[in-house]
Amino acid sequence: MRRLIFVTLVASTIACTTPAPVGSYLFVWAGDKERKASDFLGVIDATPGSPKYGAIVASIPVGESGTFPHHTEQVMPANDHLLANAFGAGKSWLFDLSEPTAPKILSSFGEKTGFTHPHSYVRLPNGEVLATFQYGAGQPVSPEHDHAMAGSKDPASISKNPASVGKDPASIPKPAPLTGGLVWMTERGDVIRSASAKDPSSQYLYPYHVLPLPGIDRAVSTTTDMDDGNKPATSEWIQVWRLSDLKLLKTLALEAGPRGDEHKFTGELRLLPDGKSVYVHTFSCGLYLVRDLDKEVPRTAFVKSFAGDNCGVPVVTGHFWLQPVPKEHALVSLDISDPEHPREAGRVAFGDDEGPHWASIDATGRRVVVNSAGSKPNRLYIVDVDPNTGTLAIDARFKDAGAAGPGVSLTGKAWPHGFGGVAAPHGTVFSRR
Repeated sequence: MRRLIFVTLVASTIACTTPAPVGSYLFVWAGDKERKASDFLGVIDATPGSPKYGAIVASIPVGESGTFPHHTEQVMPANDHLLANAFGAGKSWLFDLSEPTAPKILSSFGEKTGFTHPHSYVRLPNGEVLATFQYGAGQPVSPEHDHAMAGSKDPASISKNPASVGKDPASIPKPAPLTGGLVWMTERGDVIRSASAKDPSSQYLYPYHVLPLPGIDRAVSTTTDMDDGNKPATSEWIQVWRLSDLKLLKTLALEAGPRGDEHKFTGELRLLPDGKSVYVHTFSCGLYLVRDLDKEVPRTAFVKSFAGDNCGVPVVTGHFWLQPVPKEHALVSLDISDPEHPREAGRVAFGDDEGPHWASIDATGRRVVVNSAGSKPNRLYIVDVDPNTGTLAIDARFKDAGAAGPGVSLTGKAWPHGFGGVAAPHGTVFSRR
């Protein structure tokens, strides 16, 4: 029986006041938009004041194309080993980024203990990993999963296989995929224990994200299916687990907010500054508070909605929640000192053709990288965060050489491994130094 030191995970919620680290880099998990060239991990200089600020400095191909690079870990682990999922291929890669300008591939893995399509990974205090696997093995799933459309259930976003060409996707019968589960493993994919998310409450439970809470021996997971073709899977569910043995304790449905649909498509989970409460973001742009997770029946409450749908991957820094809102082409900052009554503290707007989706904080808690995966420019931005007020400002220095405005485009760049087409970025994280 492996021993786990139960301490509260707070790394992603602490805002430091130290300057940006010397020798800072961005690691960009990206693919060829045409799905022909190898998918790759790219490295960009993110050191303010560097003559190469915003420039490409390294890249490494994985040797496979069209895998749909998707989520990475949201912050760089202490050992500088980063997990990245290629969701369409149902595969994960582990990169060694201890020497940022010389990235290496350490290993890769796919199906584990009867579960397929790993999605999110969260480090436990001992360095092991708790991961979500969306599906059960033994049943094919759609080869194309577009996170930028997650929650929209737009038939136009569904991949057409040979049997479906020329037909209305909505008219093609499609069995629901088998339910996946949680896998506790080493970073290289060696399984320690696992458990199914199957529950009588719903047949549409596909683990999306998970948040371990070691201090109270709990974990919480969300359940949105990445496949937009699975229209019945509206996924208003969260699941509560006992962390120590991955026993599923409760499956709860969020209640609709004032608009009527804010509870659908549960997405990212974040621990709040009090160390025991959790916010649940939904792709229908709702925000929910979960409390009493150590009790038999946790409490859930709707607290906020944002405009539109497909709200992206949020960040918590100090007592501020940073939410990408594609409908408004913006990153919005909320003061969550009072979790039941969040209030807007600031916002920045990107271009009208930008769809901000992924966000990740640096080690100082003062800089956020935001990508516009799915939008025409395929750009990266760095946004400065005031740790006292939560106000935001786009870093005008992080830009392409000679460009009039901020942001780094990933179109037509010369990557060291030989790619020069349109790169589609997803998971993007800062180095730890």
